[in-house]
Amino acid sequence: MGTIQMKNILVISNKAPFDKMHIRESLDTCLIFAAIEQNISWLFKDDAVLALKSGYNLSNSGLKDFFKTLKTLEIYDVEQVYVCAESLKKYALTCDDLSIEITPLSLEEQQSLITKQDHTVVLS
Repeated sequence: MGTIQMKNILVISNKAPFDKMHIRESLDTCLIFAAIEQNISWLFKDDAVLALKSGYNLSNSGLKDFFKTLKTLEIYDVEQVYVCAESLKKYALTCDDLSIEITPLSLEEQQSLITKQDHTVVLS
């Protein structure tokens, strides 16, 4: 059996964290690609940055708390996690307000990141 060639794959999340579980689907996509040893990057932009905000309490919502799973990304070798700096500003957030360590990117840096990918995945 041949080996799987490593590809650069970027998952882009841009939907609110409770909008039809888009963030959960993006998380699952990242973990699946990581499991088959692909080079995964994840970019949060627009309303998706709200998924990174620390302090959510889902105990009374009936929703599964996947926010805790975000903290395990490093275990799965998903270490390239980014956030749109403009989206942080839109919601008056800083990196200190977020539940995981993440790298903010300007619009130009995001475009550069996208051009370096073999595949880009945006779940809608």
